[in-house]
Amino acid sequence: MYETLAAIDDIRLNFSEEGLLYMNITLACIMFGVAMEIKIDNFRKIFIYPKSAVLGIISQFLILPALTFALVIIVSPPPSIAMGMILIAACPGGNVSNFISALAKANIALSVGLTAFATLTATFFTPVNFAFWGGMYVQYYQKAGHLNIPVHIDFLEMAKTVFILLGIPLIAGMWFAHKFPAFAERNMKRIKITSLVLYLTFIAGALFANLEHFTAVIFPIGLLVLLLNIQTLSTGYIVGTVAGVPRADRRTLSIETGIQNSGLALILIFNIFHANGGMAFMAAWWGIWQMISGLILAYILSRIKLPGMSWLRVGIK
Repeated sequence: MYETLAAIDDIRLNFSEEGLLYMNITLACIMFGVAMEIKIDNFRKIFIYPKSAVLGIISQFLILPALTFALVIIVSPPPSIAMGMILIAACPGGNVSNFISALAKANIALSVGLTAFATLTATFFTPVNFAFWGGMYVQYYQKAGHLNIPVHIDFLEMAKTVFILLGIPLIAGMWFAHKFPAFAERNMKRIKITSLVLYLTFIAGALFANLEHFTAVIFPIGLLVLLLNIQTLSTGYIVGTVAGVPRADRRTLSIETGIQNSGLALILIFNIFHANGGMAFMAAWWGIWQMISGLILAYILSRIKLPGMSWLRVGIK
């Protein structure tokens, strides 16, 4: 498998400045739409389930990056792929996790609260986790000359980029929804769907422009994505099981820990890491596969009845 990936560290994707601008705008629009749904009540829901909420934060921001680093050490993929895996684990959960939690009959109120917390704290946690674990990887392997990405991971530069591309649209979206609640209520879904469609067109265009590279590595990268996905989905569920929280909460912890914002990962890869092929292919394939695996998991879990399911309806509205 690694023979196929041997040259991936040297790949630079075909990508124009106009394409980068388009990608940045589409992610900003997505986050603007997400922010329009974030309300103070979302955070109050965290306090309704304090134990599970704290476990979710620990699972996503502390345990998951550490376990991903361990997986990278065990599997030892090419450096650019390894850094892509670490970056994915450092990103916050994607807002699609709320939809998957609903399908899985998980604790939706807890899911909404954790997603809101993860989204608003990503400006800090994402650069911190990537700088720490990515730096650990560079030191562990001492392969600085082969990484083809900045050896010195600049925390401040990454934090600034995340804030501009994620933080500002979130602040703007929350302000807009507060200032114009009626308009936001009528149009937030339309804005989210439109921006998501535009983002998917970007992904399709980027893959098509680099089809020769992508088809050569799709299967070995797919295997690594599968391993990482099994780990991410298992982490939250195991943490919840060990801590003895309700089974519905375990489902939520699994989904919130297992679904990552691949859009943010791609934005950082193209803006900071110069469209590194290994990192970009890892993040793109992750974004596709996590939706498939998430829906499969939701279907399986939805077939398993939980005791006292009526209380799970809290917070759906």
